[in-house]
Amino acid sequence: MEQNELSSPAQPASLDLGVRLRLAAAELSRTGTLTGCALCAALNVVLNQYAIPVSTMLEIGFAFLATASCAFMYGPFAAALMAGMADILGFFLRPNGTFFLGFTLNAVLSGLIYGLWLYKKPVSLVRTFCACLTVVVSINLLLTPIWLHILYGNTALLSSARLIKNVIKLPVDTLLLYTTLKSLARRKRA
Repeated sequence: MEQNELSSPAQPASLDLGVRLRLAAAELSRTGTLTGCALCAALNVVLNQYAIPVSTMLEIGFAFLATASCAFMYGPFAAALMAGMADILGFFLRPNGTFFLGFTLNAVLSGLIYGLWLYKKPVSLVRTFCACLTVVVSINLLLTPIWLHILYGNTALLSSARLIKNVIKLPVDTLLLYTTLKSLARRKRA
């Protein structure tokens, strides 16, 4: 693939996964991407400060909006790096329990998942829902309980509170993210 094909805007619906991944890798060398990722990381850290604690091991947060927005604009690799760095920086600014690399892995994987669903794709409610659902199932309901079990030993791998929180929050997160992405898509076109 020639260099001009990497930087030329193609129709998002016509790009297959391999092309989108090559474009996402190329994004990492752009100064604008690094600047945008830094802004998204700062936004992630700020939004993480306003997480609503439900219990000692459960909170409702909005930092995913910064991660998903970064993924939509710059791709899965940039979003994964941004989310990992924001997670580490956020821990040092607002320590909440023990630092554990598993939670940083969750952040990195969330950025990657959002990027695979959203990068160079048209914004749709179904795609946004699928991206949110993938993160809820793989990260919130599968990995996070495993990390909590490793850290604290006697926690249930899937608590009813965690399940109820994610079932209620999924449509809310989907609508928030869909609205955010629609706004970003309009600004991108302008």
